[in-house]
Amino acid sequence: MPRIEPFENHFLEYENWFEKNKFVYKSELSAVRFLLPKSEEGLEIGVGSGRFAAPLGIKLGVEPSQKMARIAIKNGIKVIKGVAEELPFYDEQFDFALMVTTICFVDDVRKAFEEAYRILKQHGVIIVGFVDKESIVGREYEAHKSESIFYKTATFYSTNRVVSILKEVGFKNFHFVQTVFHSLNEVKDVEEIRNGYGKGSFVVIRAKK
Repeated sequence: MPRIEPFENHFLEYENWFEKNKFVYKSELSAVRFLLPKSEEGLEIGVGSGRFAAPLGIKLGVEPSQKMARIAIKNGIKVIKGVAEELPFYDEQFDFALMVTTICFVDDVRKAFEEAYRILKQHGVIIVGFVDKESIVGREYEAHKSESIFYKTATFYSTNRVVSILKEVGFKNFHFVQTVFHSLNEVKDVEEIRNGYGKGSFVVIRAKK
């Protein structure tokens, strides 16, 4: 079952997080934009309220939470109800598939990546943005999971683990960028984007089918 209960019942708190942590959000958005291909034939899997899709110009999203989907629709996104492990699309339909802070909430990450691989055209790309389990913020989230509305049931992954699963599915030609190099309450401006991973808490991976 998709872990949508927190988003259905606490969607206002979810939206407020982006306002409270606006520089973290802007840093993450910049990092995703850096690796996002220039194509209109793409979608965001786990589009949420459209916080990433809308400013990135992505017009299509998949989302299991009805409350989140309503907000995304108001933000100009066409939302199709569905889950990452069973995408409602034909094979080889898209140039790119974006997943941002989604993998920690899916039940089966490998199956989600297999589905993304299936719907991508040959040489299409997946872009995965997430909080690295081994980073400053990742360790903070893990330490306080039981206190969090949203992360209580989340599963965090290290970058190496995400790469390993993507490779098992068949993805190749990896590119990495990272940002957010401080604890959330210490981020007072948009943080830089660096190549690679291992220092920043927010990592974006792009890999090719």
